[in-house]
Amino acid sequence: MARKTGFIIAALNRDQGVAVMSRRSAKEEPETIARRLARLRREKGLTQAEMAEMLGISQPIVSDYERGELRLHGELIVRMAEILDCSADEILGLRERKAATGATNRRVLRRIQQIDLLPRRDQEALLRTIDAFLSKGRTA
Repeated sequence: MARKTGFIIAALNRDQGVAVMSRRSAKEEPETIARRLARLRREKGLTQAEMAEMLGISQPIVSDYERGELRLHGELIVRMAEILDCSADEILGLRERKAATGATNRRVLRRIQQIDLLPRRDQEALLRTIDAFLSKGRTA
């Protein structure tokens, strides 16, 4: 009886997007929309609070979407796709995201985005400093 109940609970949790370890391997389970949304947000280097601010909602609501507690609606999917620089199909899992190129370290990526917002003169000063630091590292 316990085994049958366990499979029913696992099935209910899977339908709601809750991650539950079952007897199946993790590779057999498809990624839920909720998990995919969280992964895409992290890949973009955003926190839940930053994402919430961009969407005009509170951080706990973003958390609820990423845990599968709330269902996404059409307008929200479009806004999230714009913010995450991906397609709605990618959020919904209908199409795989193209391989990312460039910086893989989120801290570095976030700093680059912040530098991009600075005035051109400040950007040039930072680039000179970075170039000097990198050339020093090559000679050492």
